[in-house]
Amino acid sequence: MDRFVVITGCSGGGKSTLLEELARRGYATVEEPGRRIVREELARGGQALPWIDGGVAFLRRAIEMALADRAAAQSLQGWVFFDRGLIDAASGVTLLTGEPALTTLGHAHRYNRRVFMTPPWPEIYVTDPERRHGLSDAEPEYHRLLAEYPTLGYAPVVLPKVSVADRADLILRRLGACA
Repeated sequence: MDRFVVITGCSGGGKSTLLEELARRGYATVEEPGRRIVREELARGGQALPWIDGGVAFLRRAIEMALADRAAAQSLQGWVFFDRGLIDAASGVTLLTGEPALTTLGHAHRYNRRVFMTPPWPEIYVTDPERRHGLSDAEPEYHRLLAEYPTLGYAPVVLPKVSVADRADLILRRLGACA
C-alpha cells in the first residue's frame, strides 16, 4: 500500500494538527486509534486504557482498530495519511509482552516506505484528558519507534520544528505529490 502514509513520532509533537492540515488540503486522513479508544473507554467506563494494566489491552485494541482502518482505507483514492497506526501499536505489544507482534504484523501489513516522524517538541507539548502522560514518558517511545521502523524496511523522515503548513509541504514534496 504505497499510498498509505504513516505520520508517527513523539506524543504531542504535532501529528494530529498536521493531519488536520492535510485533510484541509483535500487528502484522506485517519485519526489515531489511541485517541479514539481512550474517548470510547472513558465514555463507557472501560478498562482498555494506556494507564491501566500497563496498556496491553489498550494496545491490542489499537491493533484491531488499525487493521480495520487499513481495510476501510482501501476504498479511498489517492494518498491516505494515518496518525500513528498498526506499527506503533504492534511495537508496544512486543515491548510489553515479548510477543512477535511487531515483526508479524509489520511485515504483513505495509505502508509507504517513507514514515514521517514528529520529534519531541517541548514548546508545543500539552496533556489533555486523552493524553495524561508527560513528555518524559513520550520521548522513549519516540526513540524506540525511530529505531524500529528501519528494521521493517521503512525510511523514517524526521520532520523539522516548523509551521504546520511547512511540514505538510515537506511531506507532499517528499512523496512527489503537489504541495
